[in-house]
Formats: sequence, structure tokens, C-alpha cells
Amino acid sequence: METLPDIPRVLTGVAEWAACLVYVLLRRQRLGVRRLVLVAAAALGVLVAVQELADRLPLTLWSLGMAAAVAAMFGFIVTAARVSARDAGYFAARALVLAELVAALHWQMHCFFFLPEGRPGVGWQVAFGVVLYVVAFGGAYLVETRHFRPAQPLEVSSGELASAVAIALVTFFMSNISFLNANTPFSGRLALEIFYIRTLVDLCGFVALYAQQGQRLQLRARAEVKAVDDMLRRQHEQYLQSKRSIDVVNRKYHDLKHQIAVIRAEDDEHKRASYLDDLEASVSGYAAQADTGNGVLDVVLTTKSLECAEKGVDLTYVADGAAIAFMSAMDVSAVFGNALDNAIDAVMAVPDPERRLIKVALYATGGFVLATFENYFAGELRHEDGEIVTRRADRDRHGYGLASIRYTAEKYGGSVTVNAEDSWFVLRILLPVPAAGPAVPR
Repeated sequence: METLPDIPRVLTGVAEWAACLVYVLLRRQRLGVRRLVLVAAAALGVLVAVQELADRLPLTLWSLGMAAAVAAMFGFIVTAARVSARDAGYFAARALVLAELVAALHWQMHCFFFLPEGRPGVGWQVAFGVVLYVVAFGGAYLVETRHFRPAQPLEVSSGELASAVAIALVTFFMSNISFLNANTPFSGRLALEIFYIRTLVDLCGFVALYAQQGQRLQLRARAEVKAVDDMLRRQHEQYLQSKRSIDVVNRKYHDLKHQIAVIRAEDDEHKRASYLDDLEASVSGYAAQADTGNGVLDVVLTTKSLECAEKGVDLTYVADGAAIAFMSAMDVSAVFGNALDNAIDAVMAVPDPERRLIKVALYATGGFVLATFENYFAGELRHEDGEIVTRRADRDRHGYGLASIRYTAEKYGGSVTVNAEDSWFVLRILLPVPAAGPAVPR
């Protein structure tokens, strides 16, 4: 069999470094530009050194050299990018396959064009390698931007990490088996054939990892849409139930007024007065139904006011319900219901009962509708990639309230801003008023 040189270890180290850099640049960096450059330069030296040292190890320790290289790649990613250890492992697996693919493709083409004597000299070989690496890794960066965005949390599960690692290990093993042992059913025996098999296997591994990430995004998008849809439906059902409950309370209130009139006709003044005072005090809280000019908003505010009264929360609101007449009943219920649910949850965690305050304002100004929700909160808000996330343990079922509000606001061409300072939380929703729109169902 014709013997051709294997990929120089220096090129392998450079390929691994460039592959890691691709995924580092796809995430938000932990470091400033200067420190990132220094860390990247150090990582390049470490990866090249690891490959050179591994080249001196006996074949029986081949796996040890591979593990050291992967560990160095993992260290570079977790140091430079703002990712968890699990996410860094996921990226390291992808970077390993990408590095193997580009290095194998480069060396296959290098052997074909430059190895026979009389072909272009070293200068052309270096220029060819640089151009191929820049084009290959630049293309990989552009391709991967579709699946990885800096502001999008990765949140790789243990199973997904295990799948990625398995794909990377199988790809790496199958692409290098011919160099380890030529006497296997999967080994090639001709030099160019071996290079072709390695490149093809690495390409298949990269495609498999790319498809895995695409499937992850699809499944997550479906789960989020389903969660938001379920929440909107629950909000609407809550609105309908609340409307029925308020109707019952109002009927009861009017019945009691007639009963009070009858009781007042009793002769025993002291008993009658005492009984009437107690009776009126017991129903006075149920008579104060909100009247904002929007039937749906009235139901939400009245229901939440009753809930706040039961929990010892001071809820005050000034709302012009007519300003949101262009919004559908479900959207009004979702936005105000979720915002108030979040505010109530937050203030209930405040130890001081005097600070369990919620303020709501809704008004139109300058062609826009502005809704603000303000409340105290205790502890610290949790952020991931610039977004506030739920403090509840079950994040698969909770944490979609703010996402639902933002989704609804953007549907109407609006925006949502959040500000938290000195234990005071402010949620602002700004919506443009359309030229004309349907009235909200009453």
C-alpha cells in the first residue's frame, strides 16, 4: 500500500483551536476583547503542545492523548464563553468533530495537489492551507449561527450531552480506525482511500450533530409554544370562571341589600343595628367591582383584588380600560393576569407585610398605551443571558408568564421593559394604538 504522511500534529492543534473559537464566538463571552485574545493565544499554544506531546506517546496511549486534547478544548470554551460546564461539553464534542473534518479535508486535498514532486512549493502550500481553514471555519460559523444565538440559552440536558458525546466519539473512532489497525472490516488499505474515508466519516458526524441541534430547537420551540398556549387557555378559563363567580357575588350582594331592608324593620333596635353592621361589613368587600370601561379588564382586576385582599396584599390601580379596546379578550386576560400573578407571587415572598404593595397603571398617551406594574420583591432576581428567569424549581412548567406577556406585546407591535432596583420591580408594556380595531367583547 502507498504510504502517505498523516496530518501534522501542529495542524491538528490549530484546527481544534479554530473549531473551539467558532463556538466561543457564537456565545456571549465571559471576557473583554483583550483578555479574550490573550486566552485564545494561550489556548492555541496549549492545544498545539498537547498534540505534539501526544505524538510522542506509544500507540497504546493514543486514547490518553485524545482525552488530553478534548480536555484542553473544554477548558478553552468554558473559560472564554459564558456557558455552563454541561453546555461547554456539548460544544467541545461539536468542536472535536468540526476540527477533525476540516483537518481531514485540508490534508486530503494537500496530499492530492502538493505531495508529488515538482508541485508548488511551501509558500503555496501554506497559503492554500490558510485559505482553506479560513473558508471552512468561517463557513461553519455562518452555518452554526442558524442554531446558536448569543442571547438564546442553550440548556443542554444530560441525555442530549450524552448523545453529542457518543456521536463525536463514534465519528472520531471510525475516522481514525484505519490509522490504528488496517486489519479490520472497517479499515481502508489505500492511502488516498483512507483519507477519503476519514473526511467522509467526519462530514457525516458533523451533519449528525447539526441535525441533533436542529431537532433540539424544534422540540424546544414546540414545548414553549405548547406551554404558552396552555397558559393562555388557563388564563381564559380563569377569566370565564372569575366572571361567573363575580356574577354570583353581585347577585348575592343585591339579595343581601333586600334582606338588610327587611331586618331594619325589626323592632329591637340594638340587635338590629348590631346585626346589620356585621352583615354589611362582611359583604362590603365583594361589592367593589372594578369599572375601567373594559369588561374583561374589570373581571381580572376584581378577581385579583379579591385574591390580594385575602392574602393581605395592598393592590391599587388606575386604569383606563377603553385604551385597550383593540386587544382581544384572551390577550387582555393573559397580559394582566400573568403580570398580576407574578407581582402577587413576588410580594408574598416579602417578609414585611407593610411592603406587600402592588401598583398598576394603564393609560393612553401620544398614540401609545402604557401599562405599568410595580411591586416590591425580596431576594435577588435570577438572570440567564440577559433574561429574567423563574425562581421556581420546576422550570419546565413555570417561567413562561413574562414570555407570554412579551409575546403578546410584540404581536401588537409593542415592547416590554423590566427594571429592578432597590427591591422595587417595574414592568412596563408599551403598545401602539392602531388606527382602528375591534372592541373587546364585554
